[in-house]
Formats: sequence, C-alpha cells, structure tokens
Amino acid sequence: MLTISDEDQNRLPEQSEQDPATPRVLSILSVVLERLVSRNEILSLSSGGGARLGKNLEAFHGARPPAITIPKYLDRIYKYTNCSPACFVVGYVYIDRLVHRHPGSLVVPLNVHRLLVTSIMVAAKILDDVHYNNAFYARVGGVTNVELNRLEVEFLFMLDFELTVTSRVFESYCLHLEREMVLWNGTTAQKIERGIHTNTIEDIAEIPIEDMESFSSPLSNGVLT
Repeated sequence: MLTISDEDQNRLPEQSEQDPATPRVLSILSVVLERLVSRNEILSLSSGGGARLGKNLEAFHGARPPAITIPKYLDRIYKYTNCSPACFVVGYVYIDRLVHRHPGSLVVPLNVHRLLVTSIMVAAKILDDVHYNNAFYARVGGVTNVELNRLEVEFLFMLDFELTVTSRVFESYCLHLEREMVLWNGTTAQKIERGIHTNTIEDIAEIPIEDMESFSSPLSNGVLT
C-alpha cells in the first residue's frame, strides 16, 4: 500500500485556488460526482441495505473513504499523468456505463476514488498516443500496482470490454456535464475542453506526495488482500 501522510516532507504544497491552466472539466466533473456520491450515500443509508446496493462494486471498496476530496484527487491525477482533458470525460462515460450495466451498484465515498483512477487510466490508454503505465498511475492514485492491475481487470470485465466512445456520445456527455454545471451554479455555461494530447510526456522519477491518507484496503501481514 502506498502510504501518504502529513509527515511526508515531499508532500504537495497546499493550493488555495485552482490553477488557471487546470482544465475546466475537472471542476465540472468534481461538482457532478460530489452530488452523485452525496445522493447515493443518502439513498444507501435510507434503504437500510448499503452493502447490498453496492455489491457489484465491492472490488473498488476501501475500508473507509480516503481523506482526499474528489476535486483534489482529480487535480492530482491530471497534474502528474498529464493525460488529455478528454480522458476525464471518457472515464465518466465508463463509470456511467458500469452502473447502468449493473443496476443497484452505487458510486459512494468508499469506491469513487478507485473508480476514478481506474477509469481515467483506461481512458488514457485508449485516447492518448503516449501514457504512463499502471505502476505510475498506482503511485499517483494512492494504491499499489498489484491492486490497480486487479481493479483494471475487474473494470474491463464489468464493461464487457466495451470501451469505444463515439464522437457523438462523447459530445453528448460533454453537453450533459456543462448543463449540470449551469443548473447547479446558475451561471453561464462553462465549455469543456475536447482536445486530446498527442505530444510525448516527460519521465518523472519521483512524485511528491500530498497530504492524504492511503487507501484503506484490508491488510494481511502488510500485504493487500
């Protein structure tokens, strides 16, 4: 397990506001996902069957929700992987497909972070000419390489390997996210970046670690189970 603690001297600096260079899709997706998770958590608790409702996504569950927020987690993934903004939209498409294919599966605080890092990584492999490997995404996402490999396989099989997202579907999801932001904030529409990175990426030897707890998967003798 990758341990990320307050004592780490190489942690990322605290950011008081979003970097102007940060794609708008990150803030829009953060709002949509936070609303979804909040709604699902209430639904799960009110049904009295939280474990049953989330059964199909148990592979993505941690023992407790990570301390890092969804906005900061998405910022972290973008900052260190340099994946295309489109990967975040396509990752959202994959998660949406997943829950529709498996009714009763809820995106909740226990699984949303793992779903995000897995879906965005898969999207980057599909969209970007050059992308980092699973080991790098695992370090960025706060999980072990072994766990992320397992999550990727689980994710692909749950989607029946249907990873194609047509331009029409992609555009429809962009418009949906933009409308959600307008409805939520009551502001003018914020356009989501549609571009895909085709440039090469630089190797990063070390990743500074942010103030966040590690993912809390059950441990057995110090090894993920």
